[in-house]
Amino acid sequence: MDFINGVGERGQTPVARLIAFIGRALLAVAIPAIAFYILYQGFLFLRDSDAPRGIIALVAIVWGVGGVAILYWIFNGLVERLPNEWTARLQPFVFVGPALVILTWYLALPTVRTFWISLFDRGGPPEGLSFLEQISSDAFVGLSNYTAVFTERLMLEAFRNNIMWIIFGSTFSVIFGLVVAVLADRSRFEKLAKSLIFLPMAISFVGAGIIWNFIYEFRPAGQPQVGLLNAIVVGWGGEPRAWPQWVDILPWNNLFLIVIVVWLQVGFAMVLFSAALKGIPEELMEAGRIDGANEFQIFFRIMIPYIRGTIITVLTTIIIFTLKIFDVVWVMTGGQFGTHVIATQFYRQAFTAGNKGFGSAIAIVLLIAVIPVMIYNLRQFREQEAF
Repeated sequence: MDFINGVGERGQTPVARLIAFIGRALLAVAIPAIAFYILYQGFLFLRDSDAPRGIIALVAIVWGVGGVAILYWIFNGLVERLPNEWTARLQPFVFVGPALVILTWYLALPTVRTFWISLFDRGGPPEGLSFLEQISSDAFVGLSNYTAVFTERLMLEAFRNNIMWIIFGSTFSVIFGLVVAVLADRSRFEKLAKSLIFLPMAISFVGAGIIWNFIYEFRPAGQPQVGLLNAIVVGWGGEPRAWPQWVDILPWNNLFLIVIVVWLQVGFAMVLFSAALKGIPEELMEAGRIDGANEFQIFFRIMIPYIRGTIITVLTTIIIFTLKIFDVVWVMTGGQFGTHVIATQFYRQAFTAGNKGFGSAIAIVLLIAVIPVMIYNLRQFREQEAF
């Protein structure tokens, strides 16, 4: 039997078939190596070239999209030349393999590195020392940074604020998204209404923060109020306030920031809920009405139970957003006035204060906090046969 389908023909000597197999194996190694070398040279050009931006952008498109397509084409062609049994085994890795490599290089390894840095003081692991020498150095503090994460005053404040984001941000996003989905589905202007409500999803968190900065804009009493909210308050005879900085109601000034994320996420929740509601059999709804159920009973006893899985999925997804929230807080207040969250504390410690060990510990704690919610979310997807 031939070593590989298509290698040699019947009647060839074993030595000839072996030589053909070795040649094909070398070719299988050489072609990807050459392709990777070309892609690497393209990366160096993009990094170091002084060429005009238009040329760099063109090379980036051709190198990025075309290079990946060529790699897939080469690897897929090589795998398809193997026996059918090996093709079936290896072909999935042709498509999944690059993604796994990227995830390992840019996610798994940096996570391990971040955890290692979190075991040292503000300067991080000493450079130029071996593993054992780093552990034996004075810079190694073990789990002390993690102890500080759960005892430092500003970190406790950040944990409290993140809990507020989860409770109010996630809950109101889900409630408003569900209500809007139900009402929009019964409107003659369903498409227009959904488009307008979904529109904020096209805005980045930074852009949304800037927009709401204008809405919350504060001018001293007696001056024209350019901020929408203060203009309304003054029009009703009230006093203008710097709402996100209103420390008199600390920590409830965080609610003025949470409103922004609710505004952004309602459209996301509405789209998923609307799709789920359209999947409810009409016969089930009609049966409830025939049995004498009013619209509120249909909503709470038929609709909600039927789309419970979607509600849980949307809720857990938004919880992940709120756990990682950073952009809105940083743009609106910079974490001042008692508005720090876990992510802003990480940024402040790691990049502003230069405390690498403490900042890395905060990052690991945030990752650990997100993982259980993410796992639960994936299980919900499996139960809904989404995979």
